[in-house]
Amino acid sequence: MELEQRVTDLERRLMALEGARHTGPRIDGGDFWALDGLREQLSEAGVADGGVLYTGSVGLPTGEEYSWQMTVLTEDLLEGDGTTAAESFAALGHPVRIRLLREILGGRRTATELAELDEVGTTGQIYHHLSRLTATGWLHTTGRGRHEVPPGRVVPLLVALATTRP
Repeated sequence: MELEQRVTDLERRLMALEGARHTGPRIDGGDFWALDGLREQLSEAGVADGGVLYTGSVGLPTGEEYSWQMTVLTEDLLEGDGTTAAESFAALGHPVRIRLLREILGGRRTATELAELDEVGTTGQIYHHLSRLTATGWLHTTGRGRHEVPPGRVVPLLVALATTRP
């Protein structure tokens, strides 16, 4: 049993080291500057089981800029039945919906503008996709049939897309 535990520990450490290659560009001082700050805050708060931090500073092609950060404790992420998370992931689980969200972030905001795109389906199908995204909070409708990603969802959406990268 001791050997098995040691192998498991080594595998975990190896995965952590391999994952370190995917931290992105260095910004002022080290690869894990955000992680180090999170660990310090969690330690000061007496949180033993850790948490997740995601943050971003985003400029969109439309000229809009968003800065956003969220920390969630591990215990909060692991509790509950997962229904809301599953519905949110399901709404993102269609390639046309991902394309529509990207196009909306890029400035195409109405169903008419979106219908001009190739390979997104009929107007009825577009409305179905927009409705699904709106129902789960990834979109909201502004005046005159315009759609936008709510400001508090821009960075989380981009984080979700980033997690799909190898």
